Amino acid sequence: MAPAQRCPLCRQTFFCGRGHVYSRKHQRQLKAALERLLPQVEAARKAIRAAQVERYVPEHERRCWCLCCGCEVRKHLSHGNLTVLHGGLLEHLASPEHKKATNRFWWENKAEFQLKEKFLISPQDYARFKKSMVKGLDTYEEKEDEVIKEMAAQIREVEHSRQELVQSVLEPQAVPDPEEGSSALGSWKGTNSLVASTSQQPSYLDLPPTPELDWMETGQPLTFIGHQDTPGIGNIHSGATPPWMVQDEEYSSVNQQIGPSYEEFLKEKEKQKLKKLPPDRVGANFDHSSSTSIGWLPSFGRVWNNGRRWQSRHQFKTEAAARNKQSCKEKKPIIS
Repeated sequence: MAPAQRCPLCRQTFFCGRGHVYSRKHQRQLKAALERLLPQVEAARKAIRAAQVERYVPEHERRCWCLCCGCEVRKHLSHGNLTVLHGGLLEHLASPEHKKATNRFWWENKAEFQLKEKFLISPQDYARFKKSMVKGLDTYEEKEDEVIKEMAAQIREVEHSRQELVQSVLEPQAVPDPEEGSSALGSWKGTNSLVASTSQQPSYLDLPPTPELDWMETGQPLTFIGHQDTPGIGNIHSGATPPWMVQDEEYSSVNQQIGPSYEEFLKEKEKQKLKKLPPDRVGANFDHSSSTSIGWLPSFGRVWNNGRRWQSRHQFKTEAAARNKQSCKEKKPIIS
């Protein structure tokens, strides 16, 4: 009887020796496995004459299973932020290790000899792929330069429109009214001449300071209505205390405490701890503030350290009676 052998394609152990590779089941499994790998190899062959270069994305880290070598192979070739499609698979198919593994796989599984050339890449084809890859990189760089130039043109256009908008805002648009008085006309002329002389400047930062006009001047059409000071109440200009520094009357005498006290904080903290405990626990509804008599102790006694357990109850009663007697003596007034 032949020793047991394991077939990775059929995923079973057989005892018929080399005769298993000639069986219909093995040949059917071999054909199906080669048909799954063949479309990926054909897509890589199309990239030999026209290599495609794209920007790197995480999907380009995809791998494929090489049936002949029994290992995973990178499908694309990535470097930095660029990726050459099908470059990793073509590099693997053109390697001498893959050629040796393919010859061994074809010999061990008795596959069709005509199909073996489809899963191999000759050195001449790989050299042709390298040349096309260089051309693809140049084409990609030209496209990137065109995109950068278009973006720069858009930025310049936006900047130009922004400058035009700023200039239109800075230009004077007010026109004097002919029906106004002579004094107003004179002021308008002076203002227009000042604006016209300053509009030729490249930026509003270089404008000369506007001369201060005396509001008491007789030629100006202004009316003085007097100082509006409230009697009895000062302001910060007269040396009075600012209103935000004046203390309120209702808080001046009594310093009220803001927020809860420290005792209330401790009580609330204890309540928050009790909320985390199960509500149906033993003693959850017990009132700790209630008075407890000496009869609360059960009949079996209390915790004891020595002697018998039932004696602890008598000890508790004796100690309670002694405490009560001592408290009565303290409360009894001393008559002199």
